[in-house]
Amino acid sequence: MNKLYIYLLFSSLFVNDTDNQFIARQGQISFFSYTSVENIEAKNNQVLSILDVEKNEIAISMLMRAFTFKKDLMYEHFNESYIESDVFPKATFKGKIIEFEKNKKSQIKIIKGEITIHGISKEIDIKTTIDKTKNGYIIEGEVDLVVKDFNIKIPPILSKNIAKVVSVKFNFQYYPYE
Repeated sequence: MNKLYIYLLFSSLFVNDTDNQFIARQGQISFFSYTSVENIEAKNNQVLSILDVEKNEIAISMLMRAFTFKKDLMYEHFNESYIESDVFPKATFKGKIIEFEKNKKSQIKIIKGEITIHGISKEIDIKTTIDKTKNGYIIEGEVDLVVKDFNIKIPPILSKNIAKVVSVKFNFQYYPYE
């Protein structure tokens, strides 16, 4: 049901001009947090994204519980104590690719937009690499996010175990929207 809701949400964001729309149904987002005690890594391979190359717009939605960790305890702490996935089940991003050229083979561009995590929205700029493929596009990049910007509470006793800045990488392979 959640996937259907997300799909319908994305569908409403874009006009029905599907010749200029592309979809990534299994985009990948990972994050890495370095600490002196233990590094924290997680991956989410169930990220949905829509790209409109006529309007230069991109929208992304992901369920927070879809992140996988090396340790079950990290998954539990992430969802229950920090992200509070029951209250804030998804993260979203909606942005505009600056000076995007839809027919160019490869380009490095900035995407300006709004990211929402843990119920908090923030304007960000993301440097991306965009490659045109035979059937679509590949967009990948990396952005650093400051944990406190999203009102994620870290108990003082654990503050040395959690990085204040988290590195987020993403990779989306877009195919024609059908």
